[in-house]
Amino acid sequence: MDLMSLWPARWSRQQRSSAALGLGAVLLVVVLWGLGIPLSWAPEPIGSNAAQFAEASRMTMLLTLVSGASGVVLGVLAALGKTSRLPPLRWIAGVYIWVMRGTPLLVQVLFAYFALPQLVPALNLSEFAAACVALSFNVGAYNAEAIRAGLLAVPRGQMEAARALGLSRWHTFIDVTFPQAIKIALPPLVNNIVALLKDSSLAYAIGVVELTMIGNRIQAATFQATPTLMTTALIYLLLTTLLTLMSDAIERRFDIEQRLG
Repeated sequence: MDLMSLWPARWSRQQRSSAALGLGAVLLVVVLWGLGIPLSWAPEPIGSNAAQFAEASRMTMLLTLVSGASGVVLGVLAALGKTSRLPPLRWIAGVYIWVMRGTPLLVQVLFAYFALPQLVPALNLSEFAAACVALSFNVGAYNAEAIRAGLLAVPRGQMEAARALGLSRWHTFIDVTFPQAIKIALPPLVNNIVALLKDSSLAYAIGVVELTMIGNRIQAATFQATPTLMTTALIYLLLTTLLTLMSDAIERRFDIEQRLG
């Protein structure tokens, strides 16, 4: 399905991409709200537990949005550190990326919840906060490599031209290098966010009441594994499909802006 094809042909590609993005966001909200409607027609144990599935789906999306936004910030900082001229910053960023990408996400989630408060006694993380910390640092490492690749892909001649026009190093980075790097890195970044939605299922290991946790609870209580797990999988599929459609619209809009620019 392509949301761009739903709009009149007389609309510009920019108008269609904006409309597709808005429609995707509306559909996502409708789905998250609609899951809570009592589904009397649905077979048990789905119909009577629709509200639990809806609440868990909203928790899954909240985990994804909070961790995704934090992961982008961490990715930018790590990418800047990796490309820095200062060896200590390159070393710190390199170790961070190496550790996050080289260890299982489940271990990171457990570490954030059980071990981190012991290492830093001042921290008293809830299950949700610990899951967000682990997911953010994990996706941030992958974002860092995507953003670093984007920074390195910007033609050096553009930076030299900006400096020749009198722009400072800081303004050259903010006005010339970084916007182009983000556009180049956008496809892997949005893919990381979509993958993060599925990875958030590991938060069940520390007791976060998200979609996988609810599915496990219902199938354990009813002993009906097939309909429960199929429903859980279908909700994940629906959410990831909507996020993918929205990410496609975002990519096309940025591509249009880049061409117009």
